[in-house]
Amino acid sequence: MNERPPIHIFSKYNTLAREFFCGRTFIAFDTETTGLHASDSYMIEIGAVKFNCDGIIGEPFDILIKPPVPVPAQLEELTHITNDMLKDCPGEETAVKAFLEYIEDDYTLLAAHNAPFDLYFMNAALIRSGLAPLKNICIDTLPLSKWAYPSLTAMNIKGTFKLQSLAQRFNIEVKAAHRADDDARVCMEVLKRIVEDSLPRQKDYKQAQEEKSQLSLF
Repeated sequence: MNERPPIHIFSKYNTLAREFFCGRTFIAFDTETTGLHASDSYMIEIGAVKFNCDGIIGEPFDILIKPPVPVPAQLEELTHITNDMLKDCPGEETAVKAFLEYIEDDYTLLAAHNAPFDLYFMNAALIRSGLAPLKNICIDTLPLSKWAYPSLTAMNIKGTFKLQSLAQRFNIEVKAAHRADDDARVCMEVLKRIVEDSLPRQKDYKQAQEEKSQLSLF
């Protein structure tokens, strides 16, 4: 696959904060899959949550997907998503179309932890369904967290920047690890924490709106 959406890691982190505190809509999302490679593996769940600086917008998104291949036993154990659970679920074309409706347009900023993995699987499913790949800018909270917390990076401890490890460090409740809907919510909380820890909040909304109008980000 050659077509992939841009993964924007925000080289200017004040840009990310301004977008956030100006009320820009974000969608954190996550996928669960039958394997590691989109060439021979498929999504079995998409979870997402839409939010801005004021909180969650509307209802979270979650859909289980019936794949054309069985879910391996070790992944059933990891995700608690069984083949029996998926046998009457919609296929990937229905699922990705529902996800596109949820994100609404190309302007919405996406966020994911280890974003290339989720984007690769999402785009593979879109292309197989005869649809265009995502064009949305996506923030990857994995390298972003390494930038935001250099002292943790310096410790060089394996697993420090896994999503569940960050959740534990930040006292973010994990309700169902390795389920896409809850991982998306945790990703949202991690992103919010990074923004709040790294940069001062712009309390004057009017001023933030004016600054936003002067930005040429994308």
